[in-house]
Amino acid sequence: MGAAAAIDLHGRRALVTGAARGLGASIARRLAAAGAGVLVADVRKDLAVELCAELAADGGEARFVELDVRDAAGVAAVFRDLDGAGEPVDILVNNAAVDVSRPIEHLTAEEVTRVVETDLLGPMYLCLETYRRMIARGGGHIVNILSTAANRTWTEAAPYASAKSGLRAFTHTLFKEAQRDCAGIGVTGIIAGGMETPFVMERFPDADVAMLQSPDIVADTVLYALSVPAGSVVGELVVVPRREPSWP
Repeated sequence: MGAAAAIDLHGRRALVTGAARGLGASIARRLAAAGAGVLVADVRKDLAVELCAELAADGGEARFVELDVRDAAGVAAVFRDLDGAGEPVDILVNNAAVDVSRPIEHLTAEEVTRVVETDLLGPMYLCLETYRRMIARGGGHIVNILSTAANRTWTEAAPYASAKSGLRAFTHTLFKEAQRDCAGIGVTGIIAGGMETPFVMERFPDADVAMLQSPDIVADTVLYALSVPAGSVVGELVVVPRREPSWP
């Protein structure tokens, strides 16, 4: 597990969205290595199934969950199925995200809708289903992957920055409600800077990778957030490359 925080997650189940590749896959690997049973949630079935096989070959426990986070009814159905199978989610990592890098004057309504539904509404749907169940069980942890765009935006990033800013506000509110509602529930937002993942490299193939960080570093911060002893909780973490141009 490298430099990741030391934590034993045996007996706990984690659902990671957008887990088939990139940061999501790094997070799934870290969780499985720590002993968690991992639900690899994604719309990319082939890649997700390959990752599950990889984790199983390494001695981990993982299975694929086909999930489009934009579909509120589909999200609810997944949780009903998990309830029926006696497989409650102890850890939720909202990682799935898309972006459209285009000037505002050229954006279409469909592009804006896709980004906001995936990056803001989707995580909210997952939190709604997960949080009420965690309240009933008396514990759990929700991690929402944010972005430097939640604090400081740049040109051609309007839908993405709007969605991530909204998700940060939602995460802060959920954190406060968890403080009130249940001492056993942790809520953490992770503001991640640029990473060498398909999310970046497919849109910016000429990006200077020396300015980017490994997704494994961000995955390690998820493990750290989960490792904090009872009585404390990490509400927000910032992890960026040392040369991150969009922070602070």
